[in-house]
Amino acid sequence: MAKRSLRSSNTGIVKAKLAFESQGWTQESLASEVGLSSRQSIWKFFTGRPIERHIFKEICFKLDLDWMEIADLPKEQLPDRQNQEIEENVGIEEWVQRMRSRNRDRLQSQCNALQSSFDLTQPLLSQIYTSVNLLPHPSSQRWLEISDLQNVQTEVTRLDFTQIEGSTIPGMEIVGKHNKLMILGKPGSGKTTFLQYVALQCNQGKYKRELVPFFIQLRILTVETSEGEDFSFLNYIVRQCQACGLSRHQAIVLIQEGKILLLLDGLDEILQKDSEAIFRQIDLFSQEYYKNHIIITCRTAAANYHFPGFSYVEIADFQLEQIEVFTKKWFVATVGNEAEGLLKAEQFLEQLKRPENQPIRELGITPILLNLICSVFQERSSFPTKRAKLYQAALDILLQRWDRARGIHRDLIYQYLSLPDKIKLLCQIAATTFEAENYFFETSEILLIIEEYLRHLPNSTNDLETLWLDSEAVLKAIELQHGLLVERARDIYSFSHLTFQEYLTARKIVASPDTQSLETELQN
Repeated sequence: MAKRSLRSSNTGIVKAKLAFESQGWTQESLASEVGLSSRQSIWKFFTGRPIERHIFKEICFKLDLDWMEIADLPKEQLPDRQNQEIEENVGIEEWVQRMRSRNRDRLQSQCNALQSSFDLTQPLLSQIYTSVNLLPHPSSQRWLEISDLQNVQTEVTRLDFTQIEGSTIPGMEIVGKHNKLMILGKPGSGKTTFLQYVALQCNQGKYKRELVPFFIQLRILTVETSEGEDFSFLNYIVRQCQACGLSRHQAIVLIQEGKILLLLDGLDEILQKDSEAIFRQIDLFSQEYYKNHIIITCRTAAANYHFPGFSYVEIADFQLEQIEVFTKKWFVATVGNEAEGLLKAEQFLEQLKRPENQPIRELGITPILLNLICSVFQERSSFPTKRAKLYQAALDILLQRWDRARGIHRDLIYQYLSLPDKIKLLCQIAATTFEAENYFFETSEILLIIEEYLRHLPNSTNDLETLWLDSEAVLKAIELQHGLLVERARDIYSFSHLTFQEYLTARKIVASPDTQSLETELQN
């Protein structure tokens, strides 16, 4: 038997065949799973003929067998268990460092660029990243009454949605405590940016330096996967490892030993036709290779599938302290001179904190809108006198530009509604709830408004059950695609920002001949 070959012992063949039959393999399927183009090596394995050492070990791994118990090794050649483990651990450490070294520049380039919906040169993530906080329990899972949410506001003169989120925990602190984590958040809340930051921290050895990070945008992954290809995260990671000079066997060992940090971005961005396959592969990988670390990001409204073993958390809105930190970093990065940038930031913050600018300040709790506000201020060193233009620009980002700029085409649940129709519907919801002084509202209240609006559209159905189902689909689409309506607790909604509720109400007033009652409400 050649030095780099192994063959099965007679006893090993019996054990291997029992495992083979109990798991329902065929020689062809096992060969495919091991990455072989033919079943010849599988046939040799079961007939006691020599095959390459790494292939022998991988076949045993797939059959859940200890290769040393299957191989025909003379007693004098059997390695001491302790020495073998030390030797293998040293090898694993070397493979991890090789992967990290050879993939460092690629990951740095991949994760240091910010996604944007603006036609502007964007700073790098490392220049402006601001620490985020996470809610240990997603807000939509809380069992609260409307009165509970309103009571939080008793000492606040104007509604402040950041006050109703409850206690938060620094993002990296939570990430450090969980091996399996699902991070939820509204559109533009910073989910991707946070995941990129985690990848960079790992890449620089500041977080989980014993792991190999893989940052994967799921929408791009599904596009790149060839039609009919039998995709799996196992094969994807193995290919990446092989591209960095590791053998398939070495890559498998890294996965088996839990040396992978798998960062999956945008679960909500995959097409419906691909979702079942992706969900299944995440399930399979997380359960079969349970030692590895996995973090997934997803929009809150799209988290309909529960992955066993995962902890679910939510990105919290920016507090004033985070707005200040982000602003200073943003202006320093974009101005290019630290002194000038800090001066510009101080001017921005001084104006932002003025009472008359509170509606603008409220938009800043969402990172993507804070980015917009900073960009607008940079041009004139002041906020526009006609605030409606700024509010419309913010609305346009959430309604259209944020997804479009990243090339995301969602399965439009309410695609028969044109953009003007969507805005009119949002204006109707805003005006109806604002007039009743309702900042929080039950699901049933919104559905009645949506149903009434849909009923008067051309070619609308008169079937009440169909109308109600369509209304539910539209509500979820508004929450998922635009984030303008947010589930603050189970079946209790509000607008994502009070500013939007007021702005959309004002648009309704302008478009309506009967404006007296709503004008009175807005003046109050």
